[in-house]
Amino acid sequence: MFGNMFEQMQKAQQEMMKIQSELKNKTVEASVGGGKVIATANGNQQIVKVHIDPELMAEDPEFLEDMIVAAVNQALEKSKNLFQKEMSQLTNGLDVNNIMKMFQK
Repeated sequence: MFGNMFEQMQKAQQEMMKIQSELKNKTVEASVGGGKVIATANGNQQIVKVHIDPELMAEDPEFLEDMIVAAVNQALEKSKNLFQKEMSQLTNGLDVNNIMKMFQK
């Protein structure tokens, strides 16, 4: 009984690691200011690129900072949603956050 459960947990952990590896190669973008600032994140909630329209460099620095923060936050939210969508396929709709905590070291 426990042997089978242990095997299933190991299989689930391996599948989660595989999905996390695949998510590293998937990206989402968030654009603000009509595309003047674009943040790109991978499926592991890491920002991998930020594009800033050169015209914004000459404008108000605080405005530019706000746009960067907004784009990054939107990209991270999209990345989080992508992660949860991918993991929910593995967990059959169970709460991904609670399951991930079980496997963290």
